Amino acid sequence: MKHIKLSADSTCDLGPELIARYGVSIRPLIVNYDDQSYLDGVDITQEHVFDRYYKDHILPKTGAVNILDYKEYFDSLVADGSEVLHFSIGSGLSSSYQNACLAASQVPGVHVIDSKNLSTGSGLLVLEAADRIAAGMAAEDIAREVAALTPISRASFVVDTTEFLRAGGRCSALASFGANLLHIHPEILVKDELSGGMVPGKKYRGSMEKVLVKYTRDTLSAYQNIDTRRVFITHCAVDPKSIELVRRTVEELVTFDEVFTTTASCVISSHCGPGTLGVLFLAES
Repeated sequence: MKHIKLSADSTCDLGPELIARYGVSIRPLIVNYDDQSYLDGVDITQEHVFDRYYKDHILPKTGAVNILDYKEYFDSLVADGSEVLHFSIGSGLSSSYQNACLAASQVPGVHVIDSKNLSTGSGLLVLEAADRIAAGMAAEDIAREVAALTPISRASFVVDTTEFLRAGGRCSALASFGANLLHIHPEILVKDELSGGMVPGKKYRGSMEKVLVKYTRDTLSAYQNIDTRRVFITHCAVDPKSIELVRRTVEELVTFDEVFTTTASCVISSHCGPGTLGVLFLAES
């Protein structure tokens, strides 16, 4: 059986530890300013995005990897005879999946999976593939099985400020002003049926510390059949004290084998802003 390599867009947000543990190759998406383009997580950081916004009131445009660059990337991964499982950000959010598929059609042995998700909602699927590689499954079978899991990858976030949603055109100026004035922190839900598209969830009010606890409790109590092997706490510049509070809340509610804390990529961060946090896991309806 051929060796199987894991690959994902930079938006999987797995973090350096898990990327190294499972040997995941990361293909950065593009972060574009008028004067320069950057590779997500390679030559630009989350802090750079936030600093530039607050200094110049400029948000970057985020872009997919083009077909030629994907092909060159896939060629390099299969050069030693390996097969590749590549996970893309949801096709409802980016043309990355379409471009990766077109490139993979020219590179035998590459299987592209539409995560229909973002951030560690995609990362959870990458780890599912890693489990199946370890069990000795064939790449084609893994791709089919993991693609069938996209409906149960539960991704949601609560934002501290709607300012970045407004600046990115995902929230009107009036709604953003009202939300910030009333200290409303909206929940954002990622929907598999929208191929990763996002819809508003609950609206939380009050201090962010209290909101994070309430959001965590609501999110985990919404499902009775949670996969308890792993859960992600993924955030954008949330202070360590609040992250630890969320971790303790998670551990009080559900006993997970592993609780991972990761930082969101530049692409994800540029759309939701600092203070955003999500609790992500697998769960049946």
